Parts: sequence; C-alpha cells; structure tokens
Amino acid sequence: MANSEKASVGKFSGNELKYITEYLEHENPNKDPRSWTQRLEESFRNYMGVKHAITCNSGTSGLHMALAAAGVGPGDEVISPALTVVMDAYAILHRGAVPVFADVDLLTYNILPEDVERKITKKTKAIIVVSLEGLSVHMNPIMKLAEKYNLIVIEDTAQSLLAKYHGKYTGTIGHIGVYSFENKKHMTSGSEGGMVVTNDERLAIRARKFGGIGYKHMSADAGRTSLALSSVQDPDYERFDTIGLNYRMSEACAAIGLGQFERIEKIIERRQESAQLFSDAIDGCGWMVQQYVPEGYVNSYYTFAVDYKGEDNIGVSWKEFYASYVEMGGDGFYSACVIPYLEPALRDKEINGKKLSDSKCTVAEGLQKRIMQFKTNYRDMDIAKRKAEVLKKLLCRLDMPK
Repeated sequence: MANSEKASVGKFSGNELKYITEYLEHENPNKDPRSWTQRLEESFRNYMGVKHAITCNSGTSGLHMALAAAGVGPGDEVISPALTVVMDAYAILHRGAVPVFADVDLLTYNILPEDVERKITKKTKAIIVVSLEGLSVHMNPIMKLAEKYNLIVIEDTAQSLLAKYHGKYTGTIGHIGVYSFENKKHMTSGSEGGMVVTNDERLAIRARKFGGIGYKHMSADAGRTSLALSSVQDPDYERFDTIGLNYRMSEACAAIGLGQFERIEKIIERRQESAQLFSDAIDGCGWMVQQYVPEGYVNSYYTFAVDYKGEDNIGVSWKEFYASYVEMGGDGFYSACVIPYLEPALRDKEINGKKLSDSKCTVAEGLQKRIMQFKTNYRDMDIAKRKAEVLKKLLCRLDMPK
C-alpha cells in the first residue's frame, strides 16, 4: 500500500476524536486563542495557497455566499453546466437570478467553453464551473472569457478537492471557489460543511458577511472582531450592515474537519488507488469509456466515471448491467444526476415566459443516461480489489460470443 498504509483504515482515524474531545472539554485547548473554525480556515488556506478561506455549513451555502459576494442579483444571468446536480441552479435562483445552462464536453463531462461563450448576453454576471467527478474544468479559456466579458468565475469544487489543473488546485483558479465537506465527499466535517476560498479581499469580506448574518465587524479572515464589552453592551451599538443568512460552520464540525484535513493527502491517494483498480478492470473494453483526463490534469476521483455504451454495442441496457454487477457481488454504482432543468423542481419553472426545460444541451442529456460512477471511497482496499475483479469478470462474460 502507498506509504505503508494499512489495507483497511477507519473513516475518522486521525485526530478527529482528539479534537472533538478537546472542544467538548476545553473552550481553548492549550490556550490557543483561535477558534476551531479559524484553525481549519488557516490550515486550508495555507495548504491551498490562497489568501482567504471561509468555513460554511454546506457546499450549497458556499455557492449562495459566492454568488452574493459576486453581486449577483435579480435579473442577472449565471451560466452553469447542464451536467451537474441541481444545487448550482438553486443557489442562482435564490439570488433572484436566471440560470443559463451550457453543454459539456463528451470526453471530460465538464462545461464546454465554446458553449459558455455562445450563452453570454449583456445580462450575464457570472459563470459557475463544476469540476465533475474529481476532474478539473478546462480553466484557461474560461478565465479568458471572464476577462473578455468582465464576469466573475465561481468554481464549484465539491467533487474535486486536491484535483489539479496544470499545477494549480481546483477552486484556486477562478475568482472564488467552493468546496463541500458533505459526508460522501473527499473529506467531511461531520455530515455537512464546506469552505469558500478567494484571493480577493473584497469578495472574501462580502462572502463572510453574507454567510455570517451580516455582522459589520467581520473581516476577510475573521468573524466578529474583539470589541470592548462596554461597546457591545451599549444600547446604541449597531451590529449589522449587511443583509445575510446564518451559514456559519459550528465549532464541533470544524474540529472534525481539521482532523480530516490533516490527512487529506492519504484520503485522496486511496481514492486514486481505487480508481486505478477499476481502470485496470475495464482496460480493453471499447464500450466502457472512462472519463478522459487530459495531460497536465490530476484527477482526485470523487468517483471513477465511465461512459457506458453497452446498449448499442452488446445489447445490454444500463439497468441490466447494474443488476448483473450487483448479482455477481458488486456493490452497485451511481448514475449521473438528472439534468437540472429536467428535475421536477425546475422543469415546469418559467422565467420571463420561458420554461427552464426549454434549454437544450444534447451532449449532457445523452451522457446523463449513460454515465456509471463507481465508488472510490473504499476504506478497505481488499474490498476495492474484489469489487473491481467482479467488474472485470462481468465484462469478460458479456464480451463472450453468444
């Protein structure tokens, strides 16, 4: 195993228990004046090489904070990919803005810069890019479009922690990046959590204030600053200068998150090892095409994703393949989420007399029906090997002449 790590490792096998115990037993362990959220933020921004990091209680909250920081409001348009979960569109709608969907690349599954440019109008305020399944978006042309049209780029990196694009971590390339620490993501701060990062102090202040109920004394790198007790007890003391929401991460969650982040490299390595097992299993199978990783990219493998073309090539449907894999001892795999504008919550929604479901992103719609997402978050690599072997046996059986 990599770095002599054991074949089986618990999900919370670092300092998570130690830190949560310290939090419960001591207000300031070792007289550290920093809160747990401050410690996590400092650790995160130092590792990722960004100037500002702001904890939040979920990736979805982080998207809402990022859009607010970008100044997105009623009537604005925000372009986002058609192949992603619906939360990006939710956050846009909660700002009173209009989600505009761009199609994706057939091989990487990520947003297509050419289609982004086709969708830009005078109302476009921002672009949300999603690095899907652990693979970075092609960021250089996106940033050129942002400069050309004076747009803010928000990176949704919920699935791509520690993924790289030509040496840079996803989430650190656009104007503002958002990470998710939900339970199934690369790391977790309990069951939910997230982080917003940026190198722009103005965006950091806006994001922190919006997610921190609008306290006026919040700064780019801290919550409410220390004031004399006599000041805050004064009946004339004014607390809020921004309309915001309470998206703050709890101290308990931050303590767990810090313990997780301290060993994030090990966690990512294990996902990459699992992905390699599945890649080896499908090697040579022309109708299982894995997500393409261009040169200069590092995939952190939220899942190992393939474009399944078995129905056209061997007459076996996606659901039939799934059933056979489970029957032979596999533990299933995920489909891609339904295209946002086709989800029940959005498909009948009209904006300015036009239904969101009138959007047409044909590549995304086709891929969504074919993608298979195999787990990579195995904590026991022996189990991962067995599941990959099941897949290999199934492919061999289906490739045999009838």
